[in-house]
Amino acid sequence: MSLALPTVPDGMGHGTVQGMRHPMANTGPSPAHSVEWRRYRGDHGAHAHGHAQLLFGVNGCLEVEVGGHLMRVDAATGLVVPAGALHGSAARHGAEVCVVDVPAAREFDRVRSLALAAGRPQGLAVDAWLDYARAARRALPRRRLDTVVLEKAVDECLHEDWPAARMAARFALSVPQFHARWRSLTGLTPQAWLRERRLNAAERLLRAGWPGDTVAAQVGYASASALLYALRRERGVGVRDLRRT
Repeated sequence: MSLALPTVPDGMGHGTVQGMRHPMANTGPSPAHSVEWRRYRGDHGAHAHGHAQLLFGVNGCLEVEVGGHLMRVDAATGLVVPAGALHGSAARHGAEVCVVDVPAAREFDRVRSLALAAGRPQGLAVDAWLDYARAARRALPRRRLDTVVLEKAVDECLHEDWPAARMAARFALSVPQFHARWRSLTGLTPQAWLRERRLNAAERLLRAGWPGDTVAAQVGYASASALLYALRRERGVGVRDLRRT
């Protein structure tokens, strides 16, 4: 769902939140039931609500610290935040989240990570989202992706091919899993991230006076002309610009 949402300070930190609330929702301090699409960016300080919140990731990644644990909300993972639970959040690269506010209830009285299956509701019907949450299984702990591991491996072999399958294999993940998680971590698709690393290395070597053909081979481009075209297209610089800096 694509919504044009106004940006407002969240009042709890240095971030911003955009949102559109269900028109029948109570906008007071203790809403009955409401569904809202929100876009988060930046840090949002610790706070608590008198109602429970169900968070369903749509795009990007929202990191939520609740009950002393750091949880993630993304396209594959939701989160139950019980009423009264102190929690804060951060979205380094921005995140879009469906937020469902519900009164405190026994079924939502514990922090729980949800594995989001296919068939999620597309509208703002509260009952549909509650049924979706009730049917969701608990998300299993996920293997941590250490970006430094892949950065080191790629930088040592930039001249080689690095398809997404090769990168995903470093973490024993499928390509779709890796693609989604890498993008949530870095804000870039795996191939866009790889291109940035190749061009960063190329710029350093060209500034140091290396010949274009040698640099192209070193960073994984088929020819100097292909590398120079990429630098012009992506960064608006040429060899002469780099030699002067």
